[in-house]
Amino acid sequence: MTSGSAQQQTLLRWTQPLFAPVRVGVMVMAAFAGLGVLTMMTVTCADVVMRLLGSSLIGAVDLVTLSGAVAVAGALPYTTAVKGHVAIEYFFHKLHRRGRIIVDSLSRLFLIGVFALVARACVIHGRKLYASGEVTMTIKIPIFWVPYVIALSSAMVALVIAWHLLHPGKKMLRP
Repeated sequence: MTSGSAQQQTLLRWTQPLFAPVRVGVMVMAAFAGLGVLTMMTVTCADVVMRLLGSSLIGAVDLVTLSGAVAVAGALPYTTAVKGHVAIEYFFHKLHRRGRIIVDSLSRLFLIGVFALVARACVIHGRKLYASGEVTMTIKIPIFWVPYVIALSSAMVALVIAWHLLHPGKKMLRP
């Protein structure tokens, strides 16, 4: 075992308990994403059947919109954790090993900052929606919680990227 490998193993042992709640949170968010997709499909199918019978499902657009937001926000941390995103690495592969490490580290640090700012902005927006009492158009569901879900998702993505920064070349979860 080389010293670099020993250091990496020590880092893995040290960070496991710190990132265990993040793993659980990622899986919970993924479950909510799945429920969001299931809700969208159920509402859409019910609306189509009801329209064939001469009626419609009141609030279908509201429910599908909210479910879609939950599905996208919930899927983002999981997709990041399993490295399921699309990457364009043409220029990245043109660099030498040290250049790759520098570019990868800087881009991950930048992304952590971006997702932290998105989380903060969503919390601020959620507070404004709560204060104004904003609701959906048809069935009057309060929508202040949607930016909070997106903020939680963005914070989780930032933590997952931090994990990837500390554990280069590894996936946080297996798909």
